[in-house]
Amino acid sequence: MKIKSLFQCSVCRHEEPKWLGRCPECGSWNSFDETFPSKTAPKKENEVLPIPLNAVETREDFRFDSGLGEVNRVLGGGIMKGSAVLIGGEPGIGKSTLMLQMAAQAETQGRILYVSGEESSGQIKTRADRLGIPAQRGERIEVFSGTEVAEILRICDRVKPVLLIIDSIQTLYSEEIGSVPGSVNQIKICSQELIDWVKRKGAALFLVGHVTKEGFIAGPKVIEHMVDTVLYFDTASSDVRILRAAKNRFGSIDEIGIFQMGEQGLSQVENPARLFLFQREGNSPPGVAVVPVYEGSRVLLVEIQSLVVPAKGGVSRVFSERIDAGRVARMAAVLEKHCQVRFADQDVYVNVGGGIRIGEVGIELPLCLALYSARADLPLPELTAVVGEVSLTGELRPVAHLLRRLRAVKEMSYRRLVHPKDTIVPDLADYCRPVRTIQEAVRSCFV
Repeated sequence: MKIKSLFQCSVCRHEEPKWLGRCPECGSWNSFDETFPSKTAPKKENEVLPIPLNAVETREDFRFDSGLGEVNRVLGGGIMKGSAVLIGGEPGIGKSTLMLQMAAQAETQGRILYVSGEESSGQIKTRADRLGIPAQRGERIEVFSGTEVAEILRICDRVKPVLLIIDSIQTLYSEEIGSVPGSVNQIKICSQELIDWVKRKGAALFLVGHVTKEGFIAGPKVIEHMVDTVLYFDTASSDVRILRAAKNRFGSIDEIGIFQMGEQGLSQVENPARLFLFQREGNSPPGVAVVPVYEGSRVLLVEIQSLVVPAKGGVSRVFSERIDAGRVARMAAVLEKHCQVRFADQDVYVNVGGGIRIGEVGIELPLCLALYSARADLPLPELTAVVGEVSLTGELRPVAHLLRRLRAVKEMSYRRLVHPKDTIVPDLADYCRPVRTIQEAVRSCFV
């Protein structure tokens, strides 16, 4: 029987059943060559066969400590052997600093290979000196400045690192592809070859990428399905950095890691409960509400700030970056419907103190009270925190982890927590202000 031929692009290896003048995958012209695939796959030496799930052996040392507690928290307990992690962030935010500090402090017995396609070895050594990395720690870190993936893999075979850091993935290229570094095909092929190597060797891989103006990972967005974990390194304020997971096959995506950038690099913030609060004397001004936000396994107290001013041109608008603008518009509509507060002719500005992005439903009640406070020009009672979910009917729904939020409010010396009607903790009953509807919440705080 005649074997049917295929046509393969010599640039990106895309296959088509018939010859085409231009490759639909990479756009190359006259790049298709006829090939004749074999009907049966060739046999491989030492072929690995499937085994029953019950026969699979697991080891206790499948993770190792990154040396940074905040990184361990986000990864789910440490760095998983044989895993690939993609970390993205804006240029200059501190990704390279974080990777170098992690390489210096990782609790592993093997060697670490730091590959930089953007900096020379001398620049990396200068940063290490500035960060105060001890000489004994630096001995196990191998530094290589290069961008050709085949050369990097040859060095990996010789060094045999247990931790491989690529800074950054946009700079790598493979001579077999032919396109420029940073293109989609280059990123996909180079990433796949590196991922295949660490999977075979049981090492861990960190790929550094940049983000676009919209906040998404640039270029490497196409390889998010190939890696095990996707991390984002964001700026919360001038010196505060937030590490969060958008995807994690080995842990939760609810945890965040908090760092502060200083002259000696990144320092971990282990108790960030009051980090995002503004220390002011006296009562808060109108338009400010404090909410205990539950992030992963920690409770953070943050300020929701609002400003309501007459609309310019008669068309009201909502300006909000740290809280979804659609949620702000819904809460304004709930107040207008159930509390007779008019926002149709007002511009609404909403911000979160410290620059942290929050999205949990528990911010809806404090957002409502901040908007009411700004519209009525009345401050909330002194040392009062608020939490709760608000339905479109004006009813309040309970939030998770109320006990932990109450304890955090007490530890921060707040006097009360306004929250939806729920189980009252006897030991903390003096701090509870339960309400059932948005009208009751407004009366409790402003009447």
